[in-house]
Amino acid sequence: MNTRSLSFRLVAWYAGVLTTVFVLLGLLTVLFLRHYLEANLLDLQARRARQIADTLVAHARGDEQQALRGEVENLYSPEANDRFIRITRSDGQVVYASGMPRSGSFDPARVPVGAPGTGAAAARKVTLAGGSLLIAALPATAADGTRYQVEVGAAGASTEATIAQVLIMLAIGLPVAVGVAVAGGFVLVRRALDPVARIAAKAEAITQHNLSERLPVVESGDEIERLSVSLNHMISRLEDAIRGSKQFVADASHELRTPLTVMRGELEGMAQDAQLGPVTREALGSVLEEVERLAEIVEGLFALSRLDAGEAHTEWVRFDLAELATTTADQMSLLAEDKDVSVACEATPGVTVEGDRARLKQVVVNLLDNAIKYTPRGGQVSLSVRREGPCAVLDVTDSGIGIPADALPNVFKRFYRVDSSRSREQGGAGLGLSIVKSICIAHGAEVEVASAPGKGSTFRIRQPLVGDGAPCDP
Repeated sequence: MNTRSLSFRLVAWYAGVLTTVFVLLGLLTVLFLRHYLEANLLDLQARRARQIADTLVAHARGDEQQALRGEVENLYSPEANDRFIRITRSDGQVVYASGMPRSGSFDPARVPVGAPGTGAAAARKVTLAGGSLLIAALPATAADGTRYQVEVGAAGASTEATIAQVLIMLAIGLPVAVGVAVAGGFVLVRRALDPVARIAAKAEAITQHNLSERLPVVESGDEIERLSVSLNHMISRLEDAIRGSKQFVADASHELRTPLTVMRGELEGMAQDAQLGPVTREALGSVLEEVERLAEIVEGLFALSRLDAGEAHTEWVRFDLAELATTTADQMSLLAEDKDVSVACEATPGVTVEGDRARLKQVVVNLLDNAIKYTPRGGQVSLSVRREGPCAVLDVTDSGIGIPADALPNVFKRFYRVDSSRSREQGGAGLGLSIVKSICIAHGAEVEVASAPGKGSTFRIRQPLVGDGAPCDP
């Protein structure tokens, strides 16, 4: 998972806030429950203390303390009921103190004596070795005017047990609740960002060849809708700009063809004049070479403009790519012989494709010409055509100088040359591979290159076969 993604950060923030809120609510629940249980327990002890004060202590006399102790034992049985009862006279003398409870949860002897009553009830919590003890203290006055303090308490074990059960439930329930909430939040975030993913996928699919397409607009009335609308407006402006640029290139290349043809004819006629001197003839030949080179550039631009306009889709036929490659290799062998480069062709018959035969022949010509041009004397160029699943695969491999790794992503760009001085010397203008790329795109084919300096290059084209509906993936 990408920890820097927006969805991860949203889910992490949501999970952190939710966990904090749940933990705080759990702590508040435990504190409130503890306070509630302890308050109820103290209220119950206070009622018992009031009952003892009103029914027993109020009628006791100084010489009847033994009888008072017996009545408390008989009526309340503190040891059997795990209660603490202590009656203390105002002078500090303990009139009655309960013994060790049956559960052994606390030691009554270790319970400190509370302050003499002041006329008001009091409550306190005493922490002992065996646990806590909640004590309610109430002042009482006997019939003879003697003042007493009645203390009634109960162990807080039941309260602590309840709190412990609640904590266990929270320890189990909170992670489950947080996990369910986070999972739901993750789903909600993914669904909320799904329109962005669709917009991104569509934007990736839009190139200069399908600028008429637009991004999906999510009618949500929020920033995502405004973003998609703004991007569509930007694509419209780009489409207009690129269409104008292509139209300019098409018009310029078309208009330049005629004057260049006239210039070439005039220069060729002048070069045939026997009265020209050697210097003039050499200069005239140099100018004629540049005119030829300029005419080649114009023809390349004109071809690209026609491809951009969809001209490659107008004359599609079914033909054998192997037969086309073999014929083209034979025609290019004369150019290879001039450079002492051998051309080998290995083609499997019956590789039927559909497309513009002339344009696909131009692809083979450009690749072979490029391979022969950059292969030194005595080198080899091989051309192969075969079937691979649903694809027709055409490979052109040479033993030439190769292409640096940093130049490979740019070799199909227009006017790109790995070495401008070397390409100029060879007569290239950087349009041949661009034309190959455009023709392949028009035919739904993929072209790729693998090369290393000093080890040659391999250009591979994959094109769907006729009648096979399966995609032709590289």
